[in-house]
Amino acid sequence: MAADSATPNPSHLLICIYTVFVCISVSAVVHAQTLSLGSKHNSTSQLKDSLVYLWPLPAEYTFGNGTLSVDPDLSLAVGGNGGNSAIVRDAFERYRAIIFKHGPSNFRPMKSHISKVRVVVHSDNEELQLGTDESYSLIVAESDDRSIIAEATIEANSVYGALRGLETFSQLCTYDYETKSIHIYKAPWYVRDRPRFAFRGLLLDTSRHYYPVDVIKQIIESMSYAKLNVLHWHIIDEESFPLEVPTYPKLWKGAYSKWERYTIEDADEIVNLLSMSTCCQIVKLRQEKRLRRLRFTDCINVMAEVDVPGHAESWGAGYPDLWPSASCREPLDVSKNFTFDLIAGILTDMRKIFPFELFHLGGDEVHTGRGHIVGPQLHMFSNGMCVTFNILHGCYEPKTGVKSLEVHVLYILFPMQASRSQHDWEETFNAFPTKLNPRTVVHNWLGGGVCPKAVGQGFRCIFSNQGFWYLDHLDVQWDGVYNAEPLEGISDVSEQQLVLGGEVCMWGETTDPSVVQQTIWPRAAAAAERLWSKREAIATRNINITALPRLEYFRCLLTRRGVPAAPVTNFYARSPPSGPGSCYEQ
Repeated sequence: MAADSATPNPSHLLICIYTVFVCISVSAVVHAQTLSLGSKHNSTSQLKDSLVYLWPLPAEYTFGNGTLSVDPDLSLAVGGNGGNSAIVRDAFERYRAIIFKHGPSNFRPMKSHISKVRVVVHSDNEELQLGTDESYSLIVAESDDRSIIAEATIEANSVYGALRGLETFSQLCTYDYETKSIHIYKAPWYVRDRPRFAFRGLLLDTSRHYYPVDVIKQIIESMSYAKLNVLHWHIIDEESFPLEVPTYPKLWKGAYSKWERYTIEDADEIVNLLSMSTCCQIVKLRQEKRLRRLRFTDCINVMAEVDVPGHAESWGAGYPDLWPSASCREPLDVSKNFTFDLIAGILTDMRKIFPFELFHLGGDEVHTGRGHIVGPQLHMFSNGMCVTFNILHGCYEPKTGVKSLEVHVLYILFPMQASRSQHDWEETFNAFPTKLNPRTVVHNWLGGGVCPKAVGQGFRCIFSNQGFWYLDHLDVQWDGVYNAEPLEGISDVSEQQLVLGGEVCMWGETTDPSVVQQTIWPRAAAAAERLWSKREAIATRNINITALPRLEYFRCLLTRRGVPAAPVTNFYARSPPSGPGSCYEQ
């Protein structure tokens, strides 16, 4: 394919876009509502035809009634300080393969056809962190009234915004089976888009069942189609400890078997979504002490979780001294300095693998039995930081021991780098709101009302209400997921800004590689639109008209891309169709 470099005038492009949006701001969702209210005789097909089949719905967009064809020799032109990034070029090749997956087409140019995608990226900063600018603008239109050549132009401040624009462009491209060519309908398109929330996550539990690296990579790739941006990797739990920790190499004796483990190289590959050839380069660079962070094309952060002090029975398979006793195997025995040295060693090793600024330390469901409290005592960390804590011994009474244990764990985490933020399940906030580090992110899961309390006290919050966003709850249907609102009960604007976003959770007790994708999708996409799109655009009265046909279409898009997404409307998630029917109506 051909690629050339171009430097358009960004200010001219922005003026053009802003002019369009000042003049027109009506969305197709509102249009669909108007149609449904205007006449009882409008057919279902007419209502569906009025919708915009983009998922998630862009923040602002307009469209026309024309049709453009797409040249199979589609080329890339780049501009701006970051346009020539390898990330952009790799992403363009990937999306070009998705668009033309049917192979060579019988291309017969229409009056106007698209032969080039122009990508302008203003910044050459490729760091991917929480809050990285993912905004973009997309124009798909004829160059001028006299030209038969049309262009798609994507403009973004970061390479990751450009990748979001490429995803939207790919969803506009439709294969026409009659002409065997790619068309873009409802042209011209003018899109200006940005996410509603900075954190849009999916938790994957690899402790209850092991997932091969390739399966995890496939999940990460599917996340990018819905514009999710954080994989919360719940790597270890009481059932298994599959991760290699170089400082304490016996820890992964807690894996289910010697074949169900993740090496450091595996973790690197997952964090950076790299090919094996690139992983070999990483090993070589590490040996040469020139390792730098490399990114691929999915703009997904990976947030690791090490759940302490509960959920840690598997740790003792390699180091039995971590257990309070042979008959009491969790929580961790915090009466020994060895326990804290080991935790510090794990955190040190993990920081080398996971660059994301948020690190999840669990803190949930600390189960206790009989015992007593000993303390306070002092512990010195390797970085010179001293912390005071109450030590607990043996198995503990909930009424006397659990609070001191959890307070102790909170203090353990403070030595994390200043650029890092501690992320805990909500129990630590529920029990000790006045003792938490103010930079702590509270992760809501038990029910409603936690985020309003957390942000009211100045903490940041992540929404994962288990009643709606726990994907292992198979009886929660798509509309329950779609209607769950992270800002429910929060009216103050400054407090709303402390809600970083939300996360759907794929716990692994009853899920393994054979069913994980159809358990995740398409319900995770319902949450993805809630987290990306404007609240007022998707909070419509009848989501069966404005959202359901679009979600069914997106589910079929996933299956066309090789993601085995389950039918949308089944009562139980991941169950197969109940009978014959179209992919677009089940």
